[in-house]
Amino acid sequence: MAAARFIVSGRVQGVFYRASARGQALALGVAGYAKNLPDGSVEVLASGTAEALDALERWLRRGPPAARVETVSREDVPEQDLHGFHTG
Repeated sequence: MAAARFIVSGRVQGVFYRASARGQALALGVAGYAKNLPDGSVEVLASGTAEALDALERWLRRGPPAARVETVSREDVPEQDLHGFHTG
């Protein structure tokens, strides 16, 4: 399994971004979490196949309808032993 940490900035808090990301991740078979950061961005830590992480990244760049994503940074990280997908 591969793992990556994404930081998503723009209008991504208060627009159901994390909940929507959770639904997308679960549909792709990706484990991890999405949480709000104090600076207004969202951090997503995800573990899954390389293809699933690439698909999740494409979705993160769009987000749900009310979001306005400005940037998404990706950092590949060591494999994570994650289960389920949580929002915090």
